Amino acid sequence: MPNQTTSLKQRFYFGQGYVSGYISIFLSMLALCAVLCFHYPEYLTTPEFREIYTGEMMKTLLVAVIVASFFFATLSFLLSRRKQHAVMGIVLSAMAVVIGGFSVQPRAVEKTFWHIGLDWLLLDLLLMAVIFVPIEMAFPRHEKQARFHAEWRTDLVYFTISHLFVQFFGVITQAPAKLLFGWMGLAPLQHWVQQLPFVAGFLLALFVTDLFQYAAHRLFHSHVYLWRFHSIHHSTQAMDWLAGSRTHFVDIFVTRSISFIPLYVLGFSELTFNAYILFVSIHAVLIHANTSLNFGWLKYLLVTPQFHHWHHCEDPAHYGKNFAIHFPLIDRIFGTYYLPGNEWPAATGVREGSYPKGYLNQLTYPFTKSPFDKNLNMEEQSSR
Repeated sequence: MPNQTTSLKQRFYFGQGYVSGYISIFLSMLALCAVLCFHYPEYLTTPEFREIYTGEMMKTLLVAVIVASFFFATLSFLLSRRKQHAVMGIVLSAMAVVIGGFSVQPRAVEKTFWHIGLDWLLLDLLLMAVIFVPIEMAFPRHEKQARFHAEWRTDLVYFTISHLFVQFFGVITQAPAKLLFGWMGLAPLQHWVQQLPFVAGFLLALFVTDLFQYAAHRLFHSHVYLWRFHSIHHSTQAMDWLAGSRTHFVDIFVTRSISFIPLYVLGFSELTFNAYILFVSIHAVLIHANTSLNFGWLKYLLVTPQFHHWHHCEDPAHYGKNFAIHFPLIDRIFGTYYLPGNEWPAATGVREGSYPKGYLNQLTYPFTKSPFDKNLNMEEQSSR
């Protein structure tokens, strides 16, 4: 696989200034966008998310990010022979300061008809990078896989789009559940669920949504037309912390709509729902990460990278396995479980498919063409 056997020359090592230069650029760009969130919170922040954090917390974090960006830029300037990354980090950090990075203050936010979730994007991107970049550097599954592989920009675009339009995806995926179940008298059931202890309610939310997601997941794999859309997610050959974001809009809509049904029907508390969203956000990134961590006995209770990488296996002999998102038990129940000791798949991807490059091309391609049959003369059922 070309993406997994990239020359070691394309990888970065500590002490050369490359890592610190990229960190500085990354942090400074986050800081620039964060300052814009402070200036235009009505349009660039998410009302539901604003209830979780305070403006003072975000101001402290913003200052810390700017200071860290200057620090890593200086470190890169001192260590690297090529100064452009350090200079870019310094320039971008200075721009964040000039437009109010140290002086901007939180303020009351008025309701608006529309907004995008730039705050959710920035915070989640920062959190995921802080957690998973060090993990992938310290415990890589594919040691020769370049940190910036051939399609990392495409995966970053997927990550960005799904976070910026979190309101849009939320509204359209909740609509089917409300339409189908909004007329039912669910108050007694919902009251019982909301009275459950937090841990019990949280585990119940994970399990019931995983049952529904399992059904949706198998549907995408077994129906040829739906597989055309879902296979976009499987097309990545370089599994890493961004790979899970490569999901087609149709895939997001159907899967989230189906998985939202139990959350809506059972009426989980706001605390349980927020905890569920936070867990899913981190766990979905983890199971696609380029890490060799096997989690010991925990891998038999919870979906881990090894378990999910087998689901992405390129070898047709292992198709149709490991559809569960959270609990391997569900695959055991339905006969689709596969976890051969400490063995990992040799490669990931879709051997029989051909995909265009870039987000927009992949967005439109499945509507008019099939990655497997350009003439669209496919059978109704898929063996995947």
